[in-house]
Amino acid sequence: MIGRMAIVATGSIAFDHIMTFRDHFKNHILPEKVHMISVSFLLDSLDRRRGGCAANISYNLALLGHRPLLFGTAGRDFGEYRASLDKAGVDTTYAAVIEEELTASAFITTDLADNQIIGFYPGAMGHAHNLSLEDVRSPIDVVVISPNDPPAMLKYADECRRLGHAFIFDPGQSIPAFSGDDLTGAARGANLVIGNDYELELVRSKTGMSPGDLLELTPLVVQTLGEKGSHLIAREREFAVPAIKPRRIADPTGAGDAFRAGLLLALQAGVEIETAAKVGTLAATYCVEASGPQGHSARSRRM
Repeated sequence: MIGRMAIVATGSIAFDHIMTFRDHFKNHILPEKVHMISVSFLLDSLDRRRGGCAANISYNLALLGHRPLLFGTAGRDFGEYRASLDKAGVDTTYAAVIEEELTASAFITTDLADNQIIGFYPGAMGHAHNLSLEDVRSPIDVVVISPNDPPAMLKYADECRRLGHAFIFDPGQSIPAFSGDDLTGAARGANLVIGNDYELELVRSKTGMSPGDLLELTPLVVQTLGEKGSHLIAREREFAVPAIKPRRIADPTGAGDAFRAGLLLALQAGVEIETAAKVGTLAATYCVEASGPQGHSARSRRM
């Protein structure tokens, strides 16, 4: 059954550059000079990882036995990354390479207090609005609209409604780029709206709609709560699903994307909502036990 489903994951394809600073930013920033700040940090480590929301979701779907279709834009440096996704079982046919650009990249520096300074270069991701779901020649059962070039996200939501595709709206880190009308317009008709507690609070601030109010637009809202699990709100009921304690926490990066993959695959297989959330929770647990959003594998953990 899983092999016959067609899940299309749209969103970012990116590289994450993770750096650590073994001190506190506050010790090197003079408050009275912030109007002319010039600071250099000597970093202790640098790790370049494969990431991006759509790529992470696709990777986790492949680990769970599905062959998802990755739909997004990458740069001329995508070759090795594409090969690794192909090897994992992801269909990268519709991952378009923009030769004049580099793949989107995040540069994340974390200090001893877990404060972060982040820079994001969109690169090839900025061309995602030039792609169209109409060009996908294989059947589509459901489309995941995850953080991406904002105009592309709005376009894909419109196309899903027009073409009759079921879709999940996951605005995530892209929320600040949208107006309230954009958010409600994109969410309208979605089979599911998902976000963490901070993201859904941002949605509330822009739209005036609480997670419960969003049921006017979609039949299911999922709020992820990190180590506290998740909260699911459906029109007929709502319930909490606790997190599964990992054997160790190597890196929480990408856990939300892993949760989405497990939840979606279970829902598409016809599993009851609460059980589907538990599948997502287990997938997230596998992810945090390894370093990086694509550092785990089917052999990483034995039940």
